[in-house]
Amino acid sequence: MAACGLVLSGAVSSAETPSDETITPEQWDGCVVRLQQEALDKGIPSDIVQGPLAGIQYVPKVIELDRRQPEFTTTFSSYITRRVDHRRVARGRKMLREHRELLNQLVKEYGIPAQYLVAFWGLETNYGSYLGKMPTLDSLATLACDQRRSRFFTAQLMEALKLLQVPGVEHPMRGSWAGAVGHTQFMPTAYLKYAIDGDGDGKKDLWGSIPDALTSAANFLNNLGWQRDLRWGREVQLPDGFDFTLLGFKQKRSLKQWRAMGLRTATGAELADLDLPASVLLPAGYRGPAFLVYHNFDVIMGWNRSVYYALSVGHLADRINGAGKLQRSPPKDLKRLSIAQVKELQTRLNAMGYDTGNPDGILGPATRTAISAFQQSREMVADGYPRSSVFEALEIEL
Repeated sequence: MAACGLVLSGAVSSAETPSDETITPEQWDGCVVRLQQEALDKGIPSDIVQGPLAGIQYVPKVIELDRRQPEFTTTFSSYITRRVDHRRVARGRKMLREHRELLNQLVKEYGIPAQYLVAFWGLETNYGSYLGKMPTLDSLATLACDQRRSRFFTAQLMEALKLLQVPGVEHPMRGSWAGAVGHTQFMPTAYLKYAIDGDGDGKKDLWGSIPDALTSAANFLNNLGWQRDLRWGREVQLPDGFDFTLLGFKQKRSLKQWRAMGLRTATGAELADLDLPASVLLPAGYRGPAFLVYHNFDVIMGWNRSVYYALSVGHLADRINGAGKLQRSPPKDLKRLSIAQVKELQTRLNAMGYDTGNPDGILGPATRTAISAFQQSREMVADGYPRSSVFEALEIEL
């Protein structure tokens, strides 16, 4: 996972198509020459171009990891259970106490509640216990020379080269397979734009300074539009006979309207009678937990465009702040789908007139809407979740 502010670094957007193609040695050599020339054209000093950039290596493992990211190859139950467990909650509460003075300052200056900053920190690097060991330039160059997201990662590589000129950044930089670095896993663009010297030593060191890392995270979220005194969302109960066509980010209603439709909090209390816009999400289908999400959930999605990730941040923040587990656990019997299976599902739906967009193997909003429309036509529960019954009806073998 990582903060980038453009597209998610830990998961791809629905417009990006996974590919299984690998690069030949000749193509790699040609790509390196292209990257060196682009760096010179962008004003990167020649000693960096002829030094660190000239020494980059192709890393096949990076491509392998890119093709099997958990955000689009695992179930919500597996994803959130692994990331919001009792150990991470307990340590998050410990970090909240240990860094209370710093966190209080950040709340005052940037308006981001302490539990959210700690939650991001916990999900990104398990509170700094694992910052990543892959050479950042190698990872970014490998992805820049891969056809799937070449433009995005070429831009990140150019910014990473600029980072080598920033106090507090030394070569070789190390981080995640996708080029994210530091305690809060910033992509180079985010580092250059939002990093803050939080401890006053004249450096913006996201690897070695917790004050720098957390201050930078607060600055980033503030710039993404975080609203003070507003939570991310909450778990809710849906009424019997709920209209599942109202699911999704585009179906915003006020809390007052959702309340009138019979939605309640997860414990059964009435929702607030407010005009606050909110959307309903069912990440594991109608048998799993339902969530009502607000503006700050969109801000979390600006950090990483994965719905699973954003829900995990919100839930972990609540748990760190003293809340309990979800009232309704995600079902554990849902099947993990491969990218190939989802692509076949999308292709079949497109052929039947249910528009999923370009088949990419990713369960984005368009695919969910198409599944819901298909489910309605077959008198199924139209929650947009790709259960086995959907594959069976489409005659796709799982």
